[in-house]
Amino acid sequence: MKAYYVYILQCSDKTYYTGITSNLSQRVIQHQNGTYQDSYTSKRKPVQLVFYCEFTNVDMAIEKEKQIKKWSRVKKEALINNEFEKLPNLAKKKFKN
Repeated sequence: MKAYYVYILQCSDKTYYTGITSNLSQRVIQHQNGTYQDSYTSKRKPVQLVFYCEFTNVDMAIEKEKQIKKWSRVKKEALINNEFEKLPNLAKKKFKN
């Protein structure tokens, strides 16, 4: 059964990059080496793998990647830090009075 990974990298400028791959170790090396010169991470090296999760269904992996990419920095950091109980509250929109 083929595995797919959704991953988050922390870049040298402290931003996060979220991606998907079927070969996690190779893909992290590609990011680190700047294999794709026009990519987001190529000018933000070094990068560090801070989170990943594994899927056996590529469609579910793609859906999760798209979802995480829309998340705020704070919500991504809760995921990275395994603070899953914070995720529902971080999804709520904040309104100013």
